[in-house]
Amino acid sequence: MAAPLTPADYRAIWDKKPVLRLIYEDIYRRMAAELTRGRTLEIGGGSGNFKAFAPDTLSSDIVPAPWLDLVCDAQRLPFASGSFDNVVMVDVLHHIEFPVRALREIVDVLRPGGRFIMCEPAITPVSGLFYRNFHPEPVDMTADPLADGKISPDKDPFDSNQAIPTLLTGRDRERLSKAIPELQLQSLGHFSFVAYPLSGGFRPWSLIPLSLAKSLLSIEWKLRKVFGRIAAFRLLAVYEKIR
Repeated sequence: MAAPLTPADYRAIWDKKPVLRLIYEDIYRRMAAELTRGRTLEIGGGSGNFKAFAPDTLSSDIVPAPWLDLVCDAQRLPFASGSFDNVVMVDVLHHIEFPVRALREIVDVLRPGGRFIMCEPAITPVSGLFYRNFHPEPVDMTADPLADGKISPDKDPFDSNQAIPTLLTGRDRERLSKAIPELQLQSLGHFSFVAYPLSGGFRPWSLIPLSLAKSLLSIEWKLRKVFGRIAAFRLLAVYEKIR
């Protein structure tokens, strides 16, 4: 089995793949547009590119990199209550051992009225076929995304279950609302149909030229309300701390 990519690996691929940059920059712009005014904490900053779209951002990850501001575990955030106006993460929640712990930590560090914004894999009838058969990370729709337990010091931070965000925003949405009533879902969008899988993601190859990718992204976003629940590869969720 190949070794997991490091933040440096992700950044190197980012620098070499203009199609990948275009796709993620589109995501970052849409997330930045949902921010409320004030300080932002990025969890799982990885290659450290979100800051270009929201300069007042503190970037963190569970593994170090020179361009990140600090190293921390999302399940044990080292900040005082109400320290941030926003918390963002991209492709992170499905890697966390106990997502409910991270969500409680996020609620704690947010001020009332603050926002938690995440972009994650969406498991739909179409994307599920791709994720299960052509993506290295597992998809377990039987998992309990609200499970809790003792944090393992030996857990590989790259272990994952891509189903977690879909479960939390779908099947287990009401359970999450009861477990963490301060965290209220404000909007949920399903998008990304063709451009992302054809880009190869953070793999070295791409099946789509840059000249076509921009047009595809625009078309896909316009079609999200029609085909999102059936074919989307990603979800964008915006939560607000209501008290």
